Amino acid sequence: MEFKVKFPITQSKTDKILNMPTEPIHILLADDDEDDRLFFKEAFEEIKINTNVKIVNDGVELMNHLTREGNQLPHILFLDLNMPRKTGIDCLLEIKRLAHLKDIAIAIYSTSSSEKDIEETFIKGANVYIKKPSDFNTLKKILEQVITVNWQYQTSGLNRDNYLLSL
Repeated sequence: MEFKVKFPITQSKTDKILNMPTEPIHILLADDDEDDRLFFKEAFEEIKINTNVKIVNDGVELMNHLTREGNQLPHILFLDLNMPRKTGIDCLLEIKRLAHLKDIAIAIYSTSSSEKDIEETFIKGANVYIKKPSDFNTLKKILEQVITVNWQYQTSGLNRDNYLLSL
């Protein structure tokens, strides 16, 4: 499933200051829960940022998509941990091992608030950990916050204290 959200692009002073891209931000969600995928899709439809969102249903689909030649790689991958066939942890490890994928910004997007999961994904190289919110407006705020970060510059300042994103 893929959807695009487009808005008229004009580069204002604010956009230039925030370094907001005029090209769409490519986002990939890997999540096996249909309701969570729908919630995610609807949130991006309401966020006024130029995005191109692709959704896959599990870890096997994710890795097939990422390794298929010619597919657009995402700027940000939202990765659920608890998926059938291949878990989010397994995908994270594989992504970090592959040279052409290792620099993708990865946001763990999970219902788990387990300290073990948070610690393990941090150590294995994810950029941020997001506990799936149950409130739609909170989800929109979190997604907007995550996609407006320039991950190219943020990865050097990663530390355990700012890894868990909460509003």
